[in-house]
Amino acid sequence: MVSKIVFASNNEHKLKEVREILKDIEILPAKSVIDKFEVEENGKSFCENSLIKAKALSKFTDLPVLADDSGLEVFSLNKEPGIYSSRYAGTGRDEDNIKKLLENLKNKTDKKARFTCCMTLIIGDKIIQKEGYVYGVIIDKPKGKNGFGYDPIFIPDGFDITFAEMKPDEKNKLSHRKRALELIKKELENANI
Repeated sequence: MVSKIVFASNNEHKLKEVREILKDIEILPAKSVIDKFEVEENGKSFCENSLIKAKALSKFTDLPVLADDSGLEVFSLNKEPGIYSSRYAGTGRDEDNIKKLLENLKNKTDKKARFTCCMTLIIGDKIIQKEGYVYGVIIDKPKGKNGFGYDPIFIPDGFDITFAEMKPDEKNKLSHRKRALELIKKELENANI
């Protein structure tokens, strides 16, 4: 089994989440192999962007590389913000993204949404891609201090609290990232990599 993976992200929240989910593997940040990791995410889907990041970082290391692209899709808004989730409002600030989303949802009765994550693992010449989803609804006012991104306005199906009101380990048990990583892990075990 793989013992070390380099994670193609500068996002400390995501790095922490991946480390908590893949406890038995050492997850190294991108900066451990390259000083400044920046990639233009110009794909048309979460999986395309995830692959772009993984391929870009794999040029700098022989270790397996893991990349994620994830975001929120609101069905009544044609799956907006989608791949633009982190840059939806154009400021890079979570609060502004939430504000814009709630503004766009003002006159909508359907507030169903899902968090989507596509994970790409490059290991040697093998590429493994898996997607994970969590379905739920968007609420009108942010609640909770944990999590990041749209967590304060997203209540997953079967719960009455937002991702941001959950303890991190509680969220990690059902998150879209966890679901995608579990599928990657299973593939690694089945392939005996």
